[in-house]
Amino acid sequence: MKRPTLEAVAARAGVSKSSVSRVINGETTVAPGIREVVLQAVRELGYVPNAAARNLVTRRTNAVAVVVSDPPKGLTSDDPMFSAVVRAASRELEAAGKRVVLMLAGSDESRQRVEQYVAAGHVDGVMLVSLHGSDPLPAALARMGIPLVSNGKPAESGPAPVPYAENDNVGGAAKAVRYLLEQGRRRIATISGPLDMIASQDRLTGYRETLRDTGRRSIVAIGDFTRISGAEAMRQLLEDDPELDAVFAANDLMAIGALRTLREAGRRVPDDVAVVGFDDIEAACYTAPPLTTIRSPMADQAVATVRLLLGLFEGGPKEPVIMPNELVIREST
Repeated sequence: MKRPTLEAVAARAGVSKSSVSRVINGETTVAPGIREVVLQAVRELGYVPNAAARNLVTRRTNAVAVVVSDPPKGLTSDDPMFSAVVRAASRELEAAGKRVVLMLAGSDESRQRVEQYVAAGHVDGVMLVSLHGSDPLPAALARMGIPLVSNGKPAESGPAPVPYAENDNVGGAAKAVRYLLEQGRRRIATISGPLDMIASQDRLTGYRETLRDTGRRSIVAIGDFTRISGAEAMRQLLEDDPELDAVFAANDLMAIGALRTLREAGRRVPDDVAVVGFDDIEAACYTAPPLTTIRSPMADQAVATVRLLLGLFEGGPKEPVIMPNELVIREST
């Protein structure tokens, strides 16, 4: 059987070919009655639009690139937060009829490939994930004029800020430290994430400002959002201040590493040292003891980022979206 044509749909519906084209391309200027008879004809004939031809008319590919800027550290393929973000974003895009193109941009060569792919017009927009402050990719893509959003607050990228959805990192860190103070902890350290990431900077700011308000000093070690870096940072903190009685880790993976070091050092949790993480990954429920943490709605944040991008396609607002978080209290405090 021959594939049904646009002309066949127009003949069955009793309308012009241009009317059929406007309905299929989703234009809003078509009268409801005409739209219904065209859609009925489409169903009866089993008409399937020619995607390539439609893209030429609409100048859209119906594809979106999800670009992960730094897979080797931070948000990685074996990190549960990576899968939560990518899975939630992909589902939301696919529900909107968009094809997802996952791209990695952890090196100069891969960033160049992303720029070339986007410049060639293969996607309608870009969602950036796991940005670092020195990353040149946001500014390069912004100069192309393509709709662009970031899952997480980006660094300043020139005169046109990149729209983003973000967790309340400053507020979440402050919430964690205030809770530790309320529990009577007096020497509270932190394990920060990499300082070229805005989320790490904001969580460190929340920690420092909350301690400063009480006249206490900061005790800081730097990790990279991995378990091993959390374990190493905890060893450094114990050497720097053996009397510390609490630690706030900027993510749960580093907190899990810290728990291991404390156990090896003979420190009881929470009797000797209380531990709070950030994110509330599934593993936080199964540590020994279970981990108190700040629940960060990463899947909801990814969905909000996608919706921001879909709104940009229709000329929508560019204001950032800030997601709330909550303290989840378990036995590590």
